[in-house]
Amino acid sequence: MKQIIANNIIKLRKENKLTQAELAQKLNYSDKAISKWERAESIPDIEILKKIGDMFGVTVDYLITEDAELSKDKFKLPQKNRAKQISIILLGITLAWLVATIVFVYASINFEYTLWTAFVWAVPISCVVYLVFYKKWGVGNKISELIANTLLCWSLLASIYVQFLSYNLWLIFFIGLPIQVVIVLWSNIKSIK
Repeated sequence: MKQIIANNIIKLRKENKLTQAELAQKLNYSDKAISKWERAESIPDIEILKKIGDMFGVTVDYLITEDAELSKDKFKLPQKNRAKQISIILLGITLAWLVATIVFVYASINFEYTLWTAFVWAVPISCVVYLVFYKKWGVGNKISELIANTLLCWSLLASIYVQFLSYNLWLIFFIGLPIQVVIVLWSNIKSIK
């Protein structure tokens, strides 16, 4: 097994025109460790095998399969199209604002008052759209998720407050304080994993 992994790492490294030192730098390892792997003196742990596979666009199975290069297409990772994913997220957010605009215009034309609160509600809806796609595709990072959750919390409370402005529900914002603490703590727990 050591020799199979060594051969596959060598092939991938050379195909990508990397030196042992360059590969070591990308993996945050020493070039001595890479050299040991390639001489089949030791093998990387499973996490590093996964990282190597991701780096070269192959599965871990490729790294542990003899003569894997003969059927390399079988072991290729599906390529994520980040630009397409981001475009879909932006389209979803734009649709939320389009609906808010249509509601505003329709209410302005057909009724005696304007429904400007539709734009206030578009903010939390936009956050929900982002968070749904973040969960699905992993677009963004932990900071953007934390910001989106925070914005969702406070904009939702603001939307409720604005919607029922005549009731003077300003105390509703106190609900946001423990929710914000939960959001921050949850984000920290997830980042520790």
